[in-house]
Amino acid sequence: MIVDSHCHLDFPDFDGERDELIARAKEAGVELMVTICTHVRKFDQVRAIAEAYPEVYCSVGTHPHNAGTERGIPVDEIVKLAEHPKVVAIGEAGLDYFYDKAPRDAQAEGLRIHIEAARQTGLPLVIHSRDADDDMAAILREEMGKGTFPALLHCFSSGRDLALTGIELGLYVSFSGILTFKKSEELRDIARELPADRLLVETDAPYLAPQPRRGKRNEPAYTAMTAAVLAEVRGVSEEEIARQTTANFFRLFKKVPKPESVSNEVAGAA
Repeated sequence: MIVDSHCHLDFPDFDGERDELIARAKEAGVELMVTICTHVRKFDQVRAIAEAYPEVYCSVGTHPHNAGTERGIPVDEIVKLAEHPKVVAIGEAGLDYFYDKAPRDAQAEGLRIHIEAARQTGLPLVIHSRDADDDMAAILREEMGKGTFPALLHCFSSGRDLALTGIELGLYVSFSGILTFKKSEELRDIARELPADRLLVETDAPYLAPQPRRGKRNEPAYTAMTAAVLAEVRGVSEEEIARQTTANFFRLFKKVPKPESVSNEVAGAA
């Protein structure tokens, strides 16, 4: 079993095709998916998809690109929305200095609000970080000092120092199709170095399709391709990577019920 820990099934790229999309994922061994919220004000659309499919769970939060337009959403509102049984994470929130689509102070403010929501709910914070390693590390260190919270660095493409800071602070690290790209040798070196019990895989679909699908629309089934490369990088079997990343997923996303078929494997890897 493989879990796509981060996709965006509410995006229009998948309109009219979600039934087939999820069927293809299951055929590829990807049996669970978390569809990630990028606008709190559009959360109803995300929630509806999670409610429609037993294999799909969701998060609630504001992407850093939207931190300016959704500025000021209170912690209490996010916490209240997270009470829904299919909401298993907070975010995605973070810092994106590559596109800078929102003021940086709004991004930082939003990140801290989501951190507090993760503290209060105990749900993992899905962190987006791009070209912001130093500021992200500083905020994470400061906020962990105020009180711990579960989190993962999603779609990791940052530097080694941020990865190790995340591990030091108790975070998990998730790899996407970027891991498979020809010029991603530094990223593969990081993936090789990190502890096995902190690794997850994802697609970030519809973006970042892995080789050999690069440049085409991504979808949850392709998580298996990234998992295969991660296994090769770490010198283990694809079955071992599937087992380990699934165990890690359930350890972090505690609100997701464990299927009976994997409960024993997860317990053994814990």
